[in-house]
Amino acid sequence: MEFDFSKQPEFVQTLASYAIQGYELALSWLLSPAAWSQFALLIGAYLLAVLITRRLRPRLARLIDPGETRNLFTPVRRFVLQFLPLLLPLLAYALTAVGEQIVRSMFDSGTVIAFGKRVFLYLAAYALVRDIVTEPFLKTLGRFILMPVMALYAVGLLDVVTLRLEETIIGVGNIQFTVITVVRGVIAGALLFWLGQWSNSQTAAIIAKNEEMRPSIRQLLIKTVEFTIFAVAFLLLLNIMGINLGALAVIGGAIGVGLGFGLQKIASNFISGVILLLEGQATVGDFVELDGGEAGRIIKMMARATILETFDGRWIVVPNEDFITTRVINYSDGGSANRYEAPFSVSYDTDINKVPALIEAAVATHPDVLAQPYPPDCELRGFGESGIDFAVEFWVNGIDDGDHKYTSDVLFLIWNALKDADIEIPYPHRVVEIKGNLPGSGA
Repeated sequence: MEFDFSKQPEFVQTLASYAIQGYELALSWLLSPAAWSQFALLIGAYLLAVLITRRLRPRLARLIDPGETRNLFTPVRRFVLQFLPLLLPLLAYALTAVGEQIVRSMFDSGTVIAFGKRVFLYLAAYALVRDIVTEPFLKTLGRFILMPVMALYAVGLLDVVTLRLEETIIGVGNIQFTVITVVRGVIAGALLFWLGQWSNSQTAAIIAKNEEMRPSIRQLLIKTVEFTIFAVAFLLLLNIMGINLGALAVIGGAIGVGLGFGLQKIASNFISGVILLLEGQATVGDFVELDGGEAGRIIKMMARATILETFDGRWIVVPNEDFITTRVINYSDGGSANRYEAPFSVSYDTDINKVPALIEAAVATHPDVLAQPYPPDCELRGFGESGIDFAVEFWVNGIDDGDHKYTSDVLFLIWNALKDADIEIPYPHRVVEIKGNLPGSGA
């Protein structure tokens, strides 16, 4: 069978040559008694693997499955249990490998059975991606990277494609690199940084559970581990891509110049963040108020900035430098109590000498109001236009926010106490003086 592809593009000619080679190889297999025996051996190995798997897999599942038991080996046993779908293709591969030795000793040829072994490995990779891998990123990587690579390996074209990619050179300016380098870098980079993200989340969860350390130290340790993991991943990626690590000295010098000129604010915020975490003056969960008026609960401390959440659910991103260079009020520092006051007024007809004891006793009944460092204290503040102004000061362990309505509760207690004592709470009065006759009075 001959075809003339000389006038076709080079890509078509290459594909045609591979197709002709495959046709000739298949034809030689069909006409060779040695190939028939290898096909029979492949079918026998697969059927034997199916038979063994049907009997062995349920027993292995019962043996490995930890059930309801909880011990040191439970996670390991559950991890191993999910790989049982690989038993059939890997067992078929192992039986085929044994048969290959027999065939090569008899016929001095094992091309067909070697192809079958590669097919069984392809089936193992397919089972891995379909049944075992559940992480969306790894499943996508398996479908679009692992499966095509295993398909090329199964048909014997992986070495040919790899050689062609190594010979294809692309350049950007004065920099030249092969396509295989780019492919290797993309695959390795995706795996390394996914592994770095996974290990960082696991490590952060372990550190966060250690309540013996201060929250600020935990945050600093988490950030240090995160930086270390991704720095190592970046260096490994450069090494895999064949980039000389000595070039990092030049890059480091350029970064140093950039920090000195254009990135000094970022560097200042980063260093300020480290100082904050080390000193522990403000940490996640604290309610703070800055000199610029920003106030909220710290919900996240990052390398460059700190995020505050206000009572109304808004997020304020505050540069870490502001915590160092300005005054900061920390209402939650060290669990110290906070003082609040609730203003109110009474009528001028009231015997004001009875008001302080009445209000202090009423406010003291609130379950969250403290007797230490000071009990509730009612003070006379002034004589207003409509009434006599008072304010009661009280201490609580907490912040008067959406979860704790201390001031509102105290005002309710004041209202009820004054009503029970028949003390009038004034409202504004205005005296209107009309000079002259009223319009239409006729006077």
